[in-house]
Amino acid sequence: MSWQLPLTVDRESPLPLAVQVRNFLHRSVENGSLRPGTRIPSTRQLALDLGVSRSVVVEAYERLVAEGYLLTKRGSGTTVSEPPSSRVAPTLVSHDRESAEAMWDLRTGTSDIAAFPRQDWIRCVTAVIQDAGRQEFSYAPPAGVPLARHVLTGYLGRVRGVRTRPEDLMLTAGFAQGLALICKVLIDRGHRSLGVEDPGHPGEREFITSSGLRPVGIPVDEDGLRVDLLERSGVRAVLMTPGNHFPTGSRLSQERRERLIAWARSVDGYVLEDDFDGAFLHRSDRQPALQSLAPDRVVYAGSASKILAPALRLGWLAAPSELMSSVEHVRAGWDLGCSGIEQLSLARFIDTGGLDRHQRKMRAEFHKRRGVVRRQVASCLPGARLLGRDSGLQAYLELPAHVDEHALVRAARHRSVLVRGGRFYVLTDTTRPPALVVSYAAVNCAALARSLDALGAAYRDLAGTRKGPRPV
Repeated sequence: MSWQLPLTVDRESPLPLAVQVRNFLHRSVENGSLRPGTRIPSTRQLALDLGVSRSVVVEAYERLVAEGYLLTKRGSGTTVSEPPSSRVAPTLVSHDRESAEAMWDLRTGTSDIAAFPRQDWIRCVTAVIQDAGRQEFSYAPPAGVPLARHVLTGYLGRVRGVRTRPEDLMLTAGFAQGLALICKVLIDRGHRSLGVEDPGHPGEREFITSSGLRPVGIPVDEDGLRVDLLERSGVRAVLMTPGNHFPTGSRLSQERRERLIAWARSVDGYVLEDDFDGAFLHRSDRQPALQSLAPDRVVYAGSASKILAPALRLGWLAAPSELMSSVEHVRAGWDLGCSGIEQLSLARFIDTGGLDRHQRKMRAEFHKRRGVVRRQVASCLPGARLLGRDSGLQAYLELPAHVDEHALVRAARHRSVLVRGGRFYVLTDTTRPPALVVSYAAVNCAALARSLDALGAAYRDLAGTRKGPRPV
């Protein structure tokens, strides 16, 4: 049967055709036009209907399958999947059924939950509860418990060079809430768009769109975000990972740091610095937070999700005083703040040296895992190039130009390895070579070696069929 969709593509649009197809189907599922279980055209049929290459539709379908919107079964075609129960609002973390079926999950967005310092944390929570009085058991101020803000301010200054005061630091329910607060304040101040790194975090882009802002992709190269292109973009605020770009691992050069601050001042704008893994960078790779150069123009954001565990739901914002007053006003209308007990437990964990010990241990462990990746890539993926330095939580593997990135991701899945291609993270910059992004945040050295062996076998399988017909 020839299933049809009311879909057309605009060849004059700057958006790639695959992105246009993906966006149409995404919107149709979200607004209810396409209901769960609805059968949609095969990739071959839709490509014929649209007059485009089949690879365009394959790319769009694969992204939607990875995001959980479509379900493909051999012999049954492609259907709209049942919406995950968590799809009540946009989220920065994606979940899908594949992870339960695969042996190795090398996708980004995870942390090493198994390494959580349980006993140290239990001691901190126990001590906080034993010492707590009526005030500690009551509602915490929306911006955070004063003691926790004071301790965290000192810690961020000592470890990341952040220049702020406890009054200008807010405890949030993770990075997601901090981003939502900043987006709301920017909209209130007349912003209609927000610059984002390209490639970058797809979940953050969707989150920004849901807030009412338009994400504008700014390309990234080996020296970090292209500030020259940011200057011509028309945006007055930008979200970025200057210390260790996600996902390529490039660092924003000193020259671009200075030019970025000059840009922010010239447009009366702001930089939102997401320091998601600064704690795990080696000293030789670590620069002070960008915020230290311009506390009046940079909002520093971090969270416990990567450095401890996402379940704690603790994040923080250090913002310029005049901006923080607006953030506090918005926050007061949203909720009654985060758990005061968790905030005080984190403060005690910092004060007793627990966080420093944990981070030192994990830095050494992640450095070992990065070494495994470097060795395995050299032997198992000939021609691939590992970008970035030897620290962080993921590795960006640039592949030879002839490699079919999507076919390799599929071949890896057949060998029980879940990994994402570089284009999964791209917004509009389609000029980048094919790539894989390998997270080693939650995979120990032994499992990492085995998973990369399997990935190498998929790579060899693909090389053996490269001259044959394109894999389906």
